[in-house]
Amino acid sequence: MRTAFIHALTDLAAHDRRITLITGDLGFGVVEGFARAYPHQFLNVGVAEQNMTSVAAGMALTGRVVFTYSIGNFPTLRCVEQIRNDVCYHMADVKVVTVGGGFAYGALGMSHHATEDLAIMRAMPNMVVIAPGDPLETAAAVRAVAARPGPCYLRLGRVGEHTVHGHGLRFELGRAIVVRDGSDVTLIATGGMLERAMRVAERLDGEGVHARVVSMHTLKPLDTDAVAEAARQTGAIVTLEEHSAIGGLGSAVAEALLDTPVPGLRLQRLALPPAFASVVGSQDYLRDAAGLSEGAVAGAVRSLLATPAREVSGWNGASGS
Repeated sequence: MRTAFIHALTDLAAHDRRITLITGDLGFGVVEGFARAYPHQFLNVGVAEQNMTSVAAGMALTGRVVFTYSIGNFPTLRCVEQIRNDVCYHMADVKVVTVGGGFAYGALGMSHHATEDLAIMRAMPNMVVIAPGDPLETAAAVRAVAARPGPCYLRLGRVGEHTVHGHGLRFELGRAIVVRDGSDVTLIATGGMLERAMRVAERLDGEGVHARVVSMHTLKPLDTDAVAEAARQTGAIVTLEEHSAIGGLGSAVAEALLDTPVPGLRLQRLALPPAFASVVGSQDYLRDAAGLSEGAVAGAVRSLLATPAREVSGWNGASGS
């Protein structure tokens, strides 16, 4: 995803001198080409992410479209006050970009596990929150947020994510994408869990369970129409995210369904426990340890479909192997 991000941003910068990239003294293997091509549209502020955010807000208020770039929690949680007071309050045209959402930097421990960011950014007034599901969605999201005035948060994976969509992707902020149709259950995924949702759907298809897969790349504003439609048409929804069970995709979907209740709906939220990981390891290892393996997700879907419609499941309870 980060390669798709920098390629899309570089293309935009070639045609729009307002596009500016600020980094906190990292990511040079990714951003060096941009810096060489457009030195007057690039700034390295050093290891000073809070200052990076305030500088970005000031530059945006002079007419630039500014992307701040860092890893994990550095451009978000470290800068919450600056994002709130400098960026969101002033509706500054700043796009906060995190590379390595979830457990992408799993071996570096909890300081680098970006597992609360979606909840915090969703709570920020005026902030749009996007977590694309593959490189094609990433490139489209970069173009979309650059064209949209005001604060945006773009949560990316790290590297090696596979392309889920075919060519001709139609991407619009706030509009979910039905990647695979189905009538028995809907898997709503965000970010890098989209590929896993697709694999789970394919596994279930072999068992006679036809799962719809929806990419909810924009968490705020949420596509409530797509949620309601999935609830009415399939009667069961499973949300899938590499984020705390508190405040992320599952919470957003549940909130939407409270506003537009669907009788008889079964809902399961699959997410990370709201706790610090007690182990370190690769991203896949930590996902599996948290109950988000392909087998565990498939097992949770089976359990949900066997649950009487009057009951609603919580965030955990994934089972299977």
